[in-house]
Parts: sequence; C-alpha cells; structure tokens
Amino acid sequence: MKKRILIKLSGEALSGKNRIGIDPKTVKKIAREIKSAYDLGICEIAIVVGGGNIFRGKLADEMGIERASGDYMGMLATIINALALQNSLEALGVDTRVLSSLNIPEVAEPYIRRKALSHLEKNRIVIFGGGTGNPFFTTDTTAALRAAEMDASIIYMAKNGIDGVYDKDPKGNADAVRFDQLTHTEVLKKELHVIDSTAAALCNDNNIDICVFDMNVEGNIRRAVLGENIGTIIKK
Repeated sequence: MKKRILIKLSGEALSGKNRIGIDPKTVKKIAREIKSAYDLGICEIAIVVGGGNIFRGKLADEMGIERASGDYMGMLATIINALALQNSLEALGVDTRVLSSLNIPEVAEPYIRRKALSHLEKNRIVIFGGGTGNPFFTTDTTAALRAAEMDASIIYMAKNGIDGVYDKDPKGNADAVRFDQLTHTEVLKKELHVIDSTAAALCNDNNIDICVFDMNVEGNIRRAVLGENIGTIIKK
C-alpha cells in the first residue's frame, strides 16, 4: 500500500533568484523534482504552496492594509502559485488537481475532503490553494491541517536554501548547529521558528512527522521520499 505524503513549498521557492513573482525555469525545475518522486510509485502526493513570492504580510503593513484583508490577498497568491505548479506538472504528463479553500470554480475545484482523497487514490497529485480559507492562519498551518485531513504520515518541508533545522539562523551565524532529529515539543520550547506553533501543535496531536530539507539540491525531494538522511526529522 502506498504511503500518503504532503510536500510544503514556500512561495519564495517559485521565484528563483528574482525573490519575487514566478520564475518559469524554477517552477519547471521544481515540477521535475516532484515528478521524480512521483515516478517512484511508492506514495500518493499532496502539495501545499505558499504565496510569499507574490504578497507578504510585511507589504500589507506598509500599505496600511488590515490583517484579515492582507491574509485573503495572500490566499489568492497561493492559488496563482498552485495553478503555475499544476501547469508545469501536467506539461510533464502528471495528472493533477488544484483544490481551493476559496470558492473560485472557474479556476479550481472547491476543497472537499472526500474529493481530495478520491483524487489521491486515483494517483493524481493534489495541490491545495487558498490556505485554510480563513485569515490569521499561515500556510504552515494549512499544511498541517491538510496532512491531518488526508491522513498523511509525514510533511516534507522543502526549504529554499536551508538544509534542516538549526539552533540559530545559519545564514547569519557561522557557528549555527544543525539538529538531526527533534520532537514537536522541542521545536516549540526552543522557539526554533522552522514551523509556526499552531502547525507544530497540530502535527504533534495527530502524530505527523516533519522532514525539513533543502529543495535546491537536485534530487532531494526524491531522496527525502526514499527516507535518506538529508535534513532534520521532527517527530512526536
């Protein structure tokens, strides 16, 4: 029986070196990496993608936009990213479906849990857009929530240039130490900020493991799915 997994992609990962917007070459590369894992034939794959490459909370603050409205704008950004990823995957011959928690029937199916499960059972990659459909929740929390709803055993947290969880920011601290394994409780107590507290609590309560790894290394999504030690594992 195939295991069911969820891959969490940051919106910034789709922007490549531009750090903003969608870079076509980068999205195609990510699609190839996901297909490589899909072709193993050992798992059903769901994906949650962020929207930070298009709209971020910091920008909303600078524009004087209230938090709820800014969050809805971010949710719309995740749907744009989901559609971009879907098209790149389908260009490679992979059957996919985008399910949105916001009702936009012209571009995506509405999120219905049983429909999502049916797509996964038919070996389609399911991409979740629109966050949770509610403001004040991050796409990390969306990933944890959808993983619980889909009965996924693990979330593969694909980071943009960071190969695991460190005791401090590795980009600004040469003495940062990487953890090989942590518990959800340790992530919360140490305030490591690799995943938000709501998501960590959800994963802990539902016994969902998290694998944090660098998606910029070619073949890493496939290696992660195969269980190779390429990052940090967070378990209960």
